Amino acid sequence: MRLGWKLHGDGARITPGEVVAPDERLSWPRTVGIGLQHIVAMFGATFLVPAITKFDPATTLFFSALGTIAFLLITGNKLPSYLGSSFAFIAPVTAATASGGQSVALGGILATGVLLAIVGVVVHFGGPRWIQLAMPPVVTGVIVALIGLNLAPVAWTNFQVAPLTAVVTLASIILIQVLFRGLVGRLAILLGVVIGYVFAAVRGEVGFSKVEQAGWVGLPHFVAPSFDPGVLGLFLPVVLVLIAENVGHVKSVAAMTVRNYDPLTGRALLADGVATTLAGLGGGSGTTTYAENIGVMAASRVYSTAAYWVAAFGALALSLSPKVGAMIASVPAGVLGGATTMLYGMIGILGARIWVQGKVNFSDPVNLTTAAVPLVIGIADFTWTAGDLQFGGIALGTAAALVIYHVMGAIGRWRGTAQP
Repeated sequence: MRLGWKLHGDGARITPGEVVAPDERLSWPRTVGIGLQHIVAMFGATFLVPAITKFDPATTLFFSALGTIAFLLITGNKLPSYLGSSFAFIAPVTAATASGGQSVALGGILATGVLLAIVGVVVHFGGPRWIQLAMPPVVTGVIVALIGLNLAPVAWTNFQVAPLTAVVTLASIILIQVLFRGLVGRLAILLGVVIGYVFAAVRGEVGFSKVEQAGWVGLPHFVAPSFDPGVLGLFLPVVLVLIAENVGHVKSVAAMTVRNYDPLTGRALLADGVATTLAGLGGGSGTTTYAENIGVMAASRVYSTAAYWVAAFGALALSLSPKVGAMIASVPAGVLGGATTMLYGMIGILGARIWVQGKVNFSDPVNLTTAAVPLVIGIADFTWTAGDLQFGGIALGTAAALVIYHVMGAIGRWRGTAQP
């Protein structure tokens, strides 16, 4: 691993058709500027998760920054990525917190991180092809989709608290997306939340007492994990989502930089597992590679890991301001209701996008059944209790997708009825 970067050209310009590679950088002022863009790009989505799950936002930012640093080190400073809060954790964390408190939810996050790290080691030494065989696009798409759609009742619960504020927030997000291009358009959720927050403050829906009491500088609030076997099953599907997201990130960066990063797939999974484990140890949200930051790289054509070091240390500095954390924690339910109505729907549609990109053929009954049955299980939130263990719609839907796809495929090949 080398932490130095070659200067790209004169450090000021990027020739048309070229990109700034991960081992290159522009001049330091420009690199710092792009790093700050990465902070802005990840901030909206990263703070929404602790705001929804009632985790400490400053703690989440702290472990997000540490996780990004760990990712850069473990991948040999060769793969650009920011590790922000994963939306896949919202449903299991909410359920685990309701049954056993935040400490139990952190135990689930920690277990998820350890399992993902183990998968990373296996992939590093065994290659990533077995992931593609076990989790083809029809399976990964349905898992991502059912996670978003399973959360729909949570959005409606918050929406009902302050319907007018929720509508203003949601309408702002929609209008910003269609009115603006580039970075502003990609920050639609963050900007919509800001508009909704101001509207809620004018209506007296925001409490500022904790913001006023919080200091400008201080350590985040750390919480130790505890373990309840009854909720660990809620977190197993998240591992599959994180695998799909990390593999997708590696493929995306490879395509945009015209380089082969497949050998780094195992390291990427290991790094995200380590970052999620660290978060679970101290009170942060589980992490994943961020599509928002891929957008910044695509727009700027700068894939330098130097910009991500800037972003990581910038996020770390923000996490050491309790006042920033208190401000984020003061976002009212109405604003969250409007934002999550869009957000959870987007997660659901991301699953459909995986189907489209993977050219999934739904005239094949195996693919059709693999998608249809788990979606109903997830949306209706089927539950199954086995002793002290309780499995919800996301866990059962994920299991159903894997079992249906592989069992139907095996029977079809045996009977000669499987489509080519």
